Amino acid sequence: MVPRRVASLLTGLLVAGAAFSAPLVGDPFTPQQRGYWAFQEIERPEVPTAKSRGWVRNAVDEFVARKLEAKKIAPGERADKVTLIRRAYFDLVGIPPTPEQVAAFDEDNDPDAFSRVVDDLLASPQYGERWGRHWLDLARYAESEGFKADETRPNAWRYRDYVIQAFNDDKPYDRFIKEQIAGDELWPDDLDARVATAFNRNFPDESNAANLRQRRQEILHDITDTVGATFLGLTYGCAKCHDHKFDPIPQKDYYRLQAYFANTAEDDDIVLLNGEELKEYERQLAAWEDATRGIRAQIDELFGPSKEESWAHQVGRRTPETRGMLARPVDQQDAYERQIYRKHRWEMNFINTESRMAKELKGENKEEYEKLRAELDQFDHLRPAEPPKATGVRDIGREAPPTYVLGISNYDAPGEEVAPGALSILDPAPAAIPALPELESTGRRTALANWLADKNNPLTPRVMVNRIWHYHFGQGIVRTPSDFGLMGESPTHPELLDWLSDEFIRSGWSIKHMHRLIMNSASYQQNSSYRAGADKADSLNRLFWRFPPQRLEAEVIRDASLAVAGMLDPAMGGPSVYPPLPDGMPTPRGGWKTSENAEDSGRRSVYVFVRRNARYPMLQAFDMPDTHESCSRRTVTTTAPQALSMLNNNQAIRWAQGFAGHVFERNGGDLNAGVDDAYELAFSRPPDGWEKDKALTFLDEQARLIAERHEEGGVIALPTFVPESVSAVDAAALVDFCHTLLNANEFVFRY
Repeated sequence: MVPRRVASLLTGLLVAGAAFSAPLVGDPFTPQQRGYWAFQEIERPEVPTAKSRGWVRNAVDEFVARKLEAKKIAPGERADKVTLIRRAYFDLVGIPPTPEQVAAFDEDNDPDAFSRVVDDLLASPQYGERWGRHWLDLARYAESEGFKADETRPNAWRYRDYVIQAFNDDKPYDRFIKEQIAGDELWPDDLDARVATAFNRNFPDESNAANLRQRRQEILHDITDTVGATFLGLTYGCAKCHDHKFDPIPQKDYYRLQAYFANTAEDDDIVLLNGEELKEYERQLAAWEDATRGIRAQIDELFGPSKEESWAHQVGRRTPETRGMLARPVDQQDAYERQIYRKHRWEMNFINTESRMAKELKGENKEEYEKLRAELDQFDHLRPAEPPKATGVRDIGREAPPTYVLGISNYDAPGEEVAPGALSILDPAPAAIPALPELESTGRRTALANWLADKNNPLTPRVMVNRIWHYHFGQGIVRTPSDFGLMGESPTHPELLDWLSDEFIRSGWSIKHMHRLIMNSASYQQNSSYRAGADKADSLNRLFWRFPPQRLEAEVIRDASLAVAGMLDPAMGGPSVYPPLPDGMPTPRGGWKTSENAEDSGRRSVYVFVRRNARYPMLQAFDMPDTHESCSRRTVTTTAPQALSMLNNNQAIRWAQGFAGHVFERNGGDLNAGVDDAYELAFSRPPDGWEKDKALTFLDEQARLIAERHEEGGVIALPTFVPESVSAVDAAALVDFCHTLLNANEFVFRY
């Protein structure tokens, strides 16, 4: 008998082989490739009628129940109300409900009570913070360059805030796509749309790379791979060196997609002013420039030798071909040379800061600079305040460099030239590029945005609907969310996937509508109880016969700890914060400016600074993804550093102190009632009799041990609030008890 895993692998290879059987005459693709499920038009299937009528709540359940019935698996019973509200809170806002919210739901016997909870959570601003984080994983969002230097990107956080607001506003997904791909072309006066283009600015970048041609090509590869995986759910990246080995993605298609971005470059100085505000800023800036032109010219003359020296040094690092490009006058450069020159100029601006050049001045030159600088400062009253700025992308002019199919993805081995185009199995024609006469832009990204967001594109809605399902259930209808190809997994419920995709489009691409459909289904509201018979028939729960228990993500564990401790700061948006690093951890390269405001440590995790080469240690321990590439599903590990982070880290101890203080604030110092309060805060339920007895016994014994340690000179960790009626040792024992609850599986899992 062939083992199940081996049989599955053989089946996959046979299917893959079928994709390379003989194509039809004149057709580059085989009938099997043409008929592959992911490339078929989305047609709304008829909703089946399941036998489990008493269980079904909406159309979602009809599809799920039919699959269960075929396997003779009974659906699971509805979860109890505490489990349901806790599940909903963690799913939609990423923090546990308060005891008062649990009690209100428990007392509400209206059949629509849970639906109202879902609606309330979707209306909460915390929803965007929770679901925006999912998208940031896909967008490989970070606030530093990566590679060796890992320099900070000062305004990257504005993209994070844009994403959070877009989810809170339930921005139609088709508009959300278009803004991120081509917001600057489609809505040049919409500041949000300009910020949205940072989706493609989130690439890691070796900013001091000597080989500018290679650097440009690696950035283009990153953008191509990310767009293909995020929006289309295909492993485009496998076709950069050769035709895809399994999926119908010729190498030419990889570079057709890349050609949309051939003239695109980073734009790190997007001024976030519009209309009269922008005109007034420009008027004031022009007045200051006119008044100071002579002084600034003299300062530039002092800096001239330093600029020339650094320019010569940087040019000397380049390849011979690049040096030739940089020597050519700017007005004689072609589109490709402008790209290379701009990257060189970007690095020169980064190097030639006034502070650096001023430090190199000596003697009379230094004295002259200080004199001129003082004169320049006299005009500060004319100079407008620095406007808010964002980072994104834009095209460099209306002419794009040519794009070639590259031999083994090598920028120095160009082959056939290609024009921008879609996946050729869906649309082999070159893209129709719109003219944008009022903009210095090619219009290529507009063409791509329109194709990606077209309701007739069979991939885009399926991929996003599957992602929403995945984040709710911990596994998608397609269990490989960014790989809908032959080496990915097939949909377990293809009709349900298509019905949801069609419903998604009909709803106006509303993500919140999909949440309501899924969460109000009996399938979602099942309990997570294990059943041996069902497990035997479907050991991986692919048919959703129970709600799968899931370990909470790193950010949710941290936010939930802050919430039960009463330390969660609800402030939204703005520059990222830097919580304290663990004792003994060296400052990462690129820096870590620990926030001076202690309250910043209570900000939600989505606002913690994301340094590519040094993710915040507690978040990294609990599997925050590497931000060098798009992440469609997080790895879930169980490791010793996780336990150590929650047991020994000073931050975790502070959470326990806050948790104990929160308990005392609620009950005034009654330790017996405190056990109940702690359970209700952490687990949304009271302790049972056995748990209560064990907890009180622990508090007595722990207080005795703490007293002994204290007599020997040991330090006592006290709660953030201690009533006068409670002794220090009893208060410290409650801290240890609360610390234990924070480390319980029931606290870090949703069921």
